[in-house]
Amino acid sequence: MTVFNYFNYFTEIEDRFQQRRGTLLLLSTLDWALIETWRDAGIPLEAALRGIDTAFERYESKQKRGRARRINGLAWCAQAVMEAAEELREACAGTAAPASADCESGFEQERVAAHLEAAATALDGASIAPEACALTAARLRDLATECRLLTSATAPRDMEAFERILTVLEEKLFAALTAAAPESLLVALKEHAARELAPYRSRMGAVQLRQVEHQFVQKQLLVHYNLPRLSLFYMSQQ
Repeated sequence: MTVFNYFNYFTEIEDRFQQRRGTLLLLSTLDWALIETWRDAGIPLEAALRGIDTAFERYESKQKRGRARRINGLAWCAQAVMEAAEELREACAGTAAPASADCESGFEQERVAAHLEAAATALDGASIAPEACALTAARLRDLATECRLLTSATAPRDMEAFERILTVLEEKLFAALTAAAPESLLVALKEHAARELAPYRSRMGAVQLRQVEHQFVQKQLLVHYNLPRLSLFYMSQQ
């Protein structure tokens, strides 16, 4: 996966889903949580896009003439995406990994540093787990300083290293938030996740369902407390 595709994983999938659906439909929190499980599982962007195409082709081929119903959730494509990922792994078995592309315009070090500093500022005003948020904010500012010192030659590799660090920081932050959040809020978020996932349970395995529920609750917890995502996947494209 090129560096460009690596950091545009979410937007590429969103665009393909909207194109195949034929109308603009903003992805739901559940959809974004599902994309995160694909990213965390190492599902290549190519496999995700191919799976979306396959799911729509299968669905459209089954529709009778007349007014066809629309696919209203990305979870409808989950099974096809997993199948496409397995097919791609089999096709690529024994082949050399492609060389990484140069860092594309739009992910310059200054913009990444600004993203990290903006996240740190948001954490400064946290109303929950203040100590953990303050420590995370300080680390983000250190990373922003390091980012500005990177050279263009090593930026692609360094950005992926930064992403791994941010993943660890997010996991630690989520753990602190979960420990500090009221039990009633966490129960309500899990119930919300269960309702959202109900229509798609037959299309996802038990492990994937648990992963998506976990991601969904984490995202909703951040929204509830107005806290930022740290990952570079969420960096503004503007």
